[in-house]
Amino acid sequence: MAEPSRSEVDALPGATVVEFGTTWCGHCQAARPHVESALAAHPDVRHIRVEDGKGLALGRSFAVKLWPTLVFLRDGQEVARLVRPASATQVQEALARIAS
Repeated sequence: MAEPSRSEVDALPGATVVEFGTTWCGHCQAARPHVESALAAHPDVRHIRVEDGKGLALGRSFAVKLWPTLVFLRDGQEVARLVRPASATQVQEALARIAS
């Protein structure tokens, strides 16, 4: 899947989590079970994984500095952000802020 543009992300209706990271990032690998566990309880929440890296526009537009960074959106507006979540509880709490 191609990286969506910022305008496409901003136009998404409802609840969305945009996850920035890479497949080889150890922090991303460590956070993955927490993210997947929390998202399993919210099948209505759109989850977009973005393979991030230097010079990629979407990550820069969200000022991503560390991986993984999860941006929680409601109708295209940022409501919460987690950087390197260490537990499913952290992810669940952020999801509760955007889920219907």
